[in-house]
Amino acid sequence: MEAKQLKNTLLILGIIFVAFNLRPAITAVGPLVSFIREDMGISNGLAGLLTTLPLLSFALISPFTPRMANKFGTEGSIFIGLCLLGAGILIRSTGFIAPLYIGTIFIGFGIAICNVLLPGMVKRSFPGKIGLLTGSYTFSMAVFAGLAPGFSIPLAETFQTRWQMSLAIWVILLLSAILIWLPQLKVKKSKPALAITKTSMTSLWTSPIAWQVTLFMGLQSMIYFSLTAWLPEILNSQGMDIATAGWMVTLMQFSGLPANFLIPVLADRLPHQKGIALGIGLFCFLGLAGLFIGGNSLFLTISIILIGIALGAAISHALTLITLRAADSHQAADLSGMAQSVGYFLASMGPFILGYLFDIFSTWMIPLILLIVVSVLFTIAGFGAGRNQFVLQKNTESISHVR
Repeated sequence: MEAKQLKNTLLILGIIFVAFNLRPAITAVGPLVSFIREDMGISNGLAGLLTTLPLLSFALISPFTPRMANKFGTEGSIFIGLCLLGAGILIRSTGFIAPLYIGTIFIGFGIAICNVLLPGMVKRSFPGKIGLLTGSYTFSMAVFAGLAPGFSIPLAETFQTRWQMSLAIWVILLLSAILIWLPQLKVKKSKPALAITKTSMTSLWTSPIAWQVTLFMGLQSMIYFSLTAWLPEILNSQGMDIATAGWMVTLMQFSGLPANFLIPVLADRLPHQKGIALGIGLFCFLGLAGLFIGGNSLFLTISIILIGIALGAAISHALTLITLRAADSHQAADLSGMAQSVGYFLASMGPFILGYLFDIFSTWMIPLILLIVVSVLFTIAGFGAGRNQFVLQKNTESISHVR
């Protein structure tokens, strides 16, 4: 019993440290965009690709990740993902234009592998604690997602405005995750838990609920990554200095921490999750409307907090829906691959489109209107995904939520 408890403790610790690394390499970029743009001589649209490319990488590799896990095991595949992420961080930080984008792609590949496999691992290893474990690792993910943009400018200034060093510093956190994950490589390859059948995947792509989960994942992520990339610039255009604007991204991230943890626990206990989607959508709509209206620093701060609560809840809820709408770990892996492939392809359009629209209109009002519309659409998708049935359920009988 003690050996099993130690094994579970090490696995939970490993999952948390993996989660620590799933956002900083992306969220650290936003406050540094102006430095990178000037140093590299690129447009806002090309600068937006620094956030878009990881998401396109998510979309490209996510459908194949369950097959990768089937071959190398879940634990081994996550280790490969961490190594790719570390390589990407170092390559991106060399200060040359080609490695800047190549490293960004590697970062996307590494994060995508871990993104896809964690929900299935939670469902397989802790089936009775899905909400608690999902909340714990999404909370952990959000902590460093919030710290990264706040420290970006201070770190760059410490290294005499060398944005390369500010981005490279996060490899230290990555190395700690690799070390803590090493004991999992001794675990017997978990091939059966992620077995894949053509029938299930084919059926999944025709499931309305699977598509609603996917759209909820993708559209809320579009808003999240768009604001991660451009919120400092949006606030700077409204008179806020860029360093303070970077900390506003941190405020947005940290505002969502309680929701990161609580929403999965709540969703796991409710008979359906429709009301959660409506609440998330309302907070997001109000926050974005506040940014659109503008105003003094207090008004903008309240708007950012509302957005932070909404997006913190949204990512946790999206990952929880993957596990709740799947009948087993097989389905969870397949649904996770679908939701994160198509979903992140949608999300990848956000940063680039916002930068492109700003280049055309020289105002952030049009991009903010687009995000407000997206907030309405993901609320509709989330309401449908909150129905109490599995993605491949052939009848209308409700799912038992007795734990």
